[in-house]
Amino acid sequence: MPTQTDPCQRNWLQRLHQGPRRVKQLILLCIDSIALPIIVLFAFYLRIGEWHIQSHELIDLPLIVGSGLLIAYGVRVYSAVVRAFDEHFIQSAMLASVLWIMFLWALPSTGLIQTIPRSVMLMSSFFWLMHLWLSRALIRAVITELLQRSQGQTRVLIYGAGSAGRQLASAMSSMGEYRVLGFVDDDPDLQAIRLHGLLVWPGSRIGPLLRQQRVDEVILAMPVVGRARRREIVDSITMVAKTLKVRVRMLPGIEQMVQGELKMSDVREVDIEELLGRDPIAPNLALFRHHVADRVVMVTGAAGSIGSELCRQLLTATPTTLVLLDHNEYGLYAIERELCEAYPEAKIIAILGSVLDQPRLVRVLQRFGVETLYHAAAYKHVPMVEANPFEGVINNACGTYRTAMAAREAGVKTFVLVSTDKAVRPTNVMGASKRLSELVLQALAAEPVASNQVGTCFSMVRFGNVLCSSGSVVPMFRQQLAEGGPITVTHPDITRYFMTIPEAAQLVIQAGGMAQGGEVFLLEMGEAVRIVDLARQMIKLSGFTERTTANPEGDIEITFIGLRP
Repeated sequence: MPTQTDPCQRNWLQRLHQGPRRVKQLILLCIDSIALPIIVLFAFYLRIGEWHIQSHELIDLPLIVGSGLLIAYGVRVYSAVVRAFDEHFIQSAMLASVLWIMFLWALPSTGLIQTIPRSVMLMSSFFWLMHLWLSRALIRAVITELLQRSQGQTRVLIYGAGSAGRQLASAMSSMGEYRVLGFVDDDPDLQAIRLHGLLVWPGSRIGPLLRQQRVDEVILAMPVVGRARRREIVDSITMVAKTLKVRVRMLPGIEQMVQGELKMSDVREVDIEELLGRDPIAPNLALFRHHVADRVVMVTGAAGSIGSELCRQLLTATPTTLVLLDHNEYGLYAIERELCEAYPEAKIIAILGSVLDQPRLVRVLQRFGVETLYHAAAYKHVPMVEANPFEGVINNACGTYRTAMAAREAGVKTFVLVSTDKAVRPTNVMGASKRLSELVLQALAAEPVASNQVGTCFSMVRFGNVLCSSGSVVPMFRQQLAEGGPITVTHPDITRYFMTIPEAAQLVIQAGGMAQGGEVFLLEMGEAVRIVDLARQMIKLSGFTERTTANPEGDIEITFIGLRP
């Protein structure tokens, strides 16, 4: 765990660390002013073999020392930041050493100084270069060590010894609050070597390392590795460190890293969607743009978690106009403001209204000439709809019917319903209301189109639980973690299929491009995830331990509250 030092030492270190650059440069100049005469005298001793030096040589000493300091200052040796000691500083130090020996070589011809043995010049220049190099390295090591102890050091292990991991180690080495213990990597060619002075261990040693090195945090520095592999690594960490408080964080993807130099601020928490055992499903761009590009598009329920993500995704496909409809005033204001800031060139129209008001829907659709409509407006919280069944059925089923009728009357070409996997053999009112909505659209799709009407293509999209949506279990778990627990789970064997919000939105958009009329589209969502395993992963990734009968000193307890009726 982090250690603390005396407050007086901490205050002195903080003042020095955060002080003006000029003060730090003056300190270094004073150190060099003391070291350089000693270096020259030592070179004379090595040349003569005794400490007896001629008086005229001592008289010349201030000029020799002063020239060395002035040349070092002129080539910006004192402009380098000691914390960022690197090859650029070494280049400046070498240049200062070379220019100094050239100056000393030419100095006797000016008559300002007596003849100096050339061996003394060479040795002084070499020792001067060694002093500049080693003194800065020593100062950095000492200051970094003292700062780590005064601020409370976090002991970090970096998983990934590639370029991203090495950049991260360099960034963290200049920060007093972190101590990098080493690297872990699965590549046999990198194992057992040292990078930045840090040893690279094999991935199979992760368990013993966490215990022996008393690791506080593991950072995954593998931006090009797939999500499934990242989950395997995190699983291996959580499995071998069940009683240890080890925090896990990760670097962003490679597409974010290419924007610039890697910084410590790029490190983020491991998102729970990173650990669901599959990589995100990439959209088919042709389908994605099929009924969106150069069209007027409308989204109902645009202020909701799914509806708002739909709007974000739709704007990447360049519709001519995007119409937002919702009865939540603040939510509609917030999403309109966000989209206008992110896409200042896009034409975005926000309409405050209800999907139950069919005449108003017809007027809006006709006024803006909507061609594609995504119907995401719905009540979706199972317990809330169960407690208010009438409102749930009216809003979900009747709202879908009236929106669909308005779309057909206004000549909308494509209508896509955002449905749910709970509509399959529904066991609750919410699922039943969505299944009724699907039946409504399938009935409308089966009706013949009058000769004076434009046929509307109706389709539906079902998907499972959407991570971090307003109805997802993940935000509830995060809130319970923040409150210190317990985390409540209905049953230890309950499983769910999960997907991310962007995946859900992309699927809905692509379904509109595939639809012929009356279809129900599904997403292959990988393996089902046990909710209790999800809860345990979140506990572990937050740096806590689970409190159980076997581990009564744990931080967060998981409580099983029983299945809903």
